Amino acid sequence: MLLEKNYKPLVMQRFLGTVEVSKPSPPVSVTFESPALEVMTDFRKIQAAVISPETPMETANIYMIQRGVRTLLVMRDNESLAGIITATDILGEKPMRFVQQRGIKHNEILVMDIMTPLDMLEAISLEDVEHTRVGNIIASLYEGGRIHSLVVDNAGHTDLSKICGIFSWTQIEKQLGRKITVPVKVAKSFAEIESTLIAD
Repeated sequence: MLLEKNYKPLVMQRFLGTVEVSKPSPPVSVTFESPALEVMTDFRKIQAAVISPETPMETANIYMIQRGVRTLLVMRDNESLAGIITATDILGEKPMRFVQQRGIKHNEILVMDIMTPLDMLEAISLEDVEHTRVGNIIASLYEGGRIHSLVVDNAGHTDLSKICGIFSWTQIEKQLGRKITVPVKVAKSFAEIESTLIAD
């Protein structure tokens, strides 16, 4: 296929001496006073990890591991948000309860069966995020007993909400360079996970 324009080719060079490969920059080091945007995973810059409601739960777990994430956005065929599913949902007691209630096998559980549906989700406004600090996000997550929070952009929309980012407790800890006390409700979830693993 011929080029439509006469583009000038670039000069190629051969390698001399030692050759290294660039590595991604480590997460930006932040403090409680840093702008909240510095710890937000921005879906306007990074592709969100998504999955369909009909996907088997075990497949979703594998996908999380492969992507190195702990939350997936659950998207309908029309590309609208149906809910979210987290590693805690998959590893906690939800699947066992569902198996007992429905009388099905563990590998028959679908994402839609244990996800948190849209009508139970809450989000922080992007407008608020743009004018606040990391400490405010930590306080918001702690108060709600959450380890994740979606960020919604309503600017210019009357009947359409667009998810533009997500906050993760783990990511914030990583960028702060230290552990933070886990919210009470989340701590209970971790205890449930531990008891499930012991029972297995």
